[in-house]
Amino acid sequence: MDSAAGTGRRRQDEVYRAGVYGHRPRVPTAARALQRRARERLGGRAYSYVAGGAGDETTQRANRTAFDRYAVVPRVLRDVSARDTSVELFGRRLPAPLLLGPVGALELVHPAADLAVARAAASLGVPMVFSNQASVSMEECAAVMGSSPRWFQLYWSTSDELVESLVGRAEVSGCDALVVTLDTTMLGWRPRDLDLGHLPFALGKGIAQYTSDPVFRRLVEERAGAAPAPAQVGAAASRDRQPRPTLPAVRALVGMARAWPGPLLDNLRSPLPRAAVETFLSIYSRPSITWADLAWLRARTRLPIVLKGVLHPDDARRALDEGVDGVVVSTHGGRQVDRSIAALDALPDVVAAVGGRAPVLLDSGVRSGADVLTAVALGARAVLLGRPFAWGLALAGEEGVRQVVSDVLGEFDLTLGLSGHTAVDQLSPDVLRRVG
Repeated sequence: MDSAAGTGRRRQDEVYRAGVYGHRPRVPTAARALQRRARERLGGRAYSYVAGGAGDETTQRANRTAFDRYAVVPRVLRDVSARDTSVELFGRRLPAPLLLGPVGALELVHPAADLAVARAAASLGVPMVFSNQASVSMEECAAVMGSSPRWFQLYWSTSDELVESLVGRAEVSGCDALVVTLDTTMLGWRPRDLDLGHLPFALGKGIAQYTSDPVFRRLVEERAGAAPAPAQVGAAASRDRQPRPTLPAVRALVGMARAWPGPLLDNLRSPLPRAAVETFLSIYSRPSITWADLAWLRARTRLPIVLKGVLHPDDARRALDEGVDGVVVSTHGGRQVDRSIAALDALPDVVAAVGGRAPVLLDSGVRSGADVLTAVALGARAVLLGRPFAWGLALAGEEGVRQVVSDVLGEFDLTLGLSGHTAVDQLSPDVLRRVG
């Protein structure tokens, strides 16, 4: 994959030339304005789900404040006319130290959902991490990406058979790595969603990786087959004097029916869509997972295994001792543990603990190309971008995702050169100063 060097100048030229003819970017180029516009476009439930964090959202704010504590110290009179922004990761040469992180239930923000993101990522050569909670199956997304790089995020289900099936599908779909998400073995306390009584998965949204999986479908059929017969259900309902269905309940049932493969009318008459949601809610994550389980996973895949959610240096050391191929320093975007250490604050100690034995990536709080440079200077091999591309998706679909990612790549390229550097491997903590 070619480097993204020069993307900053090209992106600027594109915008300014279009401006001559009265055209402006479809989505804002600054992160705060981007989020503000997306909030104006989206409904309350969709915006709250993507924007929300755990508790008082202290961790979310800490993730951003951590970046504010570092300042870049530019160097001058260096020839930076030719720059190389590329990095190597698991045998792939990537155009920049940037991946699109997994964001679940993207159908909340745009009907094209993950497909739009996949097409945009492929057009730029940027890896996409397929969400385990996607709105489109990994096979469908892989089909539109060609040979472009992609990874798969794995939520460790209570069904090992389902985990094995998902991993096998990721291999067949051409994924380059598995990202095992460790920080969401249970849902964090998320007041924005709780106050709205809104969990997209309970409405059949964001479960496409499951409804497209043969093991999951068998589990659903078994659950539906074990349900009481209609006459029994009717008798029980009469006894319990259940309230009449509300309009939201009817909409929920229709949403569940749409999520299950097959004709909508058939699904509305079938117990399978509702059984699918109930099955998902009962098995999607496993709080009992321990270090001992990694050997089981290692024996079942040839793909590199990356642990996401590592914040303590001792956990990073243990991960490598257990044969893991990389770690992602992440707070899950501040959505799981309120008052957690910020991801960027945890990064230097994790990098030191790993000692160059495996790549360390960073997720949480990344909003711009300057953020990418800061994280890489502190030792991250690459970073995962999340909410910003979701806001671009909300505003302009595939084109919006492409523009947001292009803007981040362009700013990174320019910041690299303007700070006096021509390659990613020249970045180190010496490039930064701690301030404030």
